[in-house]
This record gives sequence, structure tokens and C-alpha cells, in this order.
Amino acid sequence: MTGGGILSERYEIGDRLGSGGMSSVHKATDLVLERTVAVKILAEHLSDDERFVARFRREALAVAKLIHPNIVQVYDTGIDEGRHYIVMEYVAGRSGAQILQRHGPLDAETTAEIGIQACAGLDYAHRRGIIHRDVKPGNLMIVGGPVGGGEMTVKLTDFGIARAVEQTRITQVGSVIGTAAYLAPEQVRGEEATPATDVYALGVVLYQFLTGRLPYEGSSLAELAVRQQNEKPLPPSAYDDAVPETLGAAVLMALEGDPARRYASASELAGGLQLGLQGEDVTLPMVEEGTSRTRVLGGETATRRVDETAQTEFRPAPSPTRRPAPRVTPAPPPVPPRPYEEPKRSVFSRLARFVMALVALALIAAAVAAAVIYTTDKATGVHATEVAGHTVDKVVKELEDLVKKNTE
Repeated sequence: MTGGGILSERYEIGDRLGSGGMSSVHKATDLVLERTVAVKILAEHLSDDERFVARFRREALAVAKLIHPNIVQVYDTGIDEGRHYIVMEYVAGRSGAQILQRHGPLDAETTAEIGIQACAGLDYAHRRGIIHRDVKPGNLMIVGGPVGGGEMTVKLTDFGIARAVEQTRITQVGSVIGTAAYLAPEQVRGEEATPATDVYALGVVLYQFLTGRLPYEGSSLAELAVRQQNEKPLPPSAYDDAVPETLGAAVLMALEGDPARRYASASELAGGLQLGLQGEDVTLPMVEEGTSRTRVLGGETATRRVDETAQTEFRPAPSPTRRPAPRVTPAPPPVPPRPYEEPKRSVFSRLARFVMALVALALIAAAVAAAVIYTTDKATGVHATEVAGHTVDKVVKELEDLVKKNTE
């Protein structure tokens, strides 16, 4: 359709904005709401596949719930005379593919900002259980910035179509070879897509923005898999020394073949890009303690909360992470022992001690008296009781003095 015509008596089709192996996109007017929209019309061979259409409609309904400034909003979906279509927000900008084709590589600051905004949209979708699966320059719409002028806004598009194609097992030589370079190694192996697979694809896009070329190139999935397994891409600074090595390191971490060594989430990649642009080394190991992750930076520590499940909007994480084994930190120096201090006793404990002492002295006095009486009677038989009484009186007097002294 080159222009003209109305879909479902509502959408007046205008100029073609772009086309690919699976669809064509047209600028259109919503006659009911009187606003400009974009309408994606599926290719005829996809519209004829009932399983694909059913899955596509389910995915479109799920994606329509994604409302985020860095995601192209889906408004509607329908069918008209056998043509299946989706109605989306119209973005008056250029795709990343168009920018690369017309302007070549971008500077480090622009690339990092594109990556950070794309991560915001991906992170929002991932937290709602939706994986893009087809992140590539053609699916990033860029408004403004150094190329278009004014404040830059990045929007991700085409959520859902990749999953419908994947589940229906539709293979097209043009589309597979064209997007193979953005597939993570685990996707090439046929494993389930995760947020980390979108992180890898975005890493390829950012590498392309910085260098003007792909990190891995191949004419088939097999060749691509072999290169991913056996080669490491050159750092972006090898092609342009104006690219900070630390920013290039963040992009290369997103391209790690092993998902365990890759950024685990889009928010972590955004944090890596931000720090890398500032010249901080994002390859330093991490140590995990409780609910926080700490990265050692020049003898200091930077800590952030890992619990991000309550966030509804992306906030750049202040420290990127990777997943090596936790680093053992040296034990703190021993604390010198404190000098012994005699524990303080309460008034009641002192009284109890004095009472016990009194009883003990009384017993001693009685024993002394008995001994005196017995000894004196046996030896002389004279005044034994008086002697004993005198002795007892003396002991009692000492006891009274002791009690008085300890109760003052």
C-alpha cells in the first residue's frame, strides 16, 4: 500500500515510513481521535498463518499495557480485508539504522545516552515479564539529539512481533541473517530468552554506534556462533581513541558470551554506561553482603540496594555489577582488651552479702564461746561463762563495726 485507503473505517493510511520482511509501517490519521498515528501492516505471508496471528494478537495486547516514555505506545490492533495491523504512537524521528546509514558512528556521550534511555524502556518491560527479543538499530526510534537537534528521546518499538515469530517457527533468510548479529549466544543455541539476552543485543547496538561496525560478523548462524565462541571483539577505542576505554569496557561486558559474566539486567548496563562515561573502571569485582552489593573503587566502597522490585520507573544504578566469585575482604584489626573493671553491685546485693557475713560471724562467735567455755571449764573450772561472754561481746562489737562501716 503506497498511500490512501482507510483501515476499519477509522485509520486513513498515508505515506510509507518503512518496510521490512515482516511488515510495512505507514503514517496514518486516526479519524475518531483526530491524531497522527503509525500503522504497522503485517506482510501477507504472516497474515495467512493462523497460529502466528493468534500469538501476535496476544502479544500486542500485552505490549499495549506498557506505558513508558522510552517505549512506543501500542494503541490498537485489528484486521481489515485479511490485513492484520497494529496502531502505534507516531514518533517524528529516525531509527538507529537510518542514523547509522546517514551519519555513521556517534560520539561517546550520545551513544551512552541512547543506551541509558533504551535500558530504561527495557527494564520497565522486563519487570512486567516482557522480553523484547529483537533489539536492533531499526527498532530504536531517536528523536532530537545531536543529529536531530534539541533534547534527545529514545523509544523502543516492535515488542511482541519477535516472540510471535519465534513461537511460530517462521524462518526467513533475509530477516534471520539480518538480525543474527544481535542474537545472544544462548539464543543461537535455542535457549529461552531472558533480560540478559536483550542486554546482549543492546550491547551490539551500542558497539555499532561507537565503531560503525558489528562486534561479530557472519553469513550464517553457524558462523556467527563459532565466532562468538572463539573470538573477542576489539575494544571500541581501537577504532576511535576518543571513546573512553572505561565506556568501551561497559559495552564489552554487555557482550560477554556467558550470561553469568554479563550484566544481569538493563538497569545494571545503564549504570555501567554512566560510570564508564565518567571514566570509572566498571570491570572491578563485586562483593555481596546481605541485601547490598559493594564495588571497591580506589580504596573506597560504593554500595547500592539490590532490591529494586518496587520501582516502576528506571533509575540509573550508581554501580554496575558482574558475577564473579565474591572477593574476600581482610579481617579488621583486633580490638585491644579493656582493663578489668569490678562489676558494680546493687544495694540489695551488698545487703545480702552483709547479712551472710553477719550470720557467718555469729556462728564463729558461737563456736568461739563454746570453745572457751569448754576449754576454761576443763582447765580451771573458774569463770568460764564470763570469759566466753567477754569473747562473744568482743566478736559482736567487731561485727557491729563491720556492718556500720559497709552500710554508710
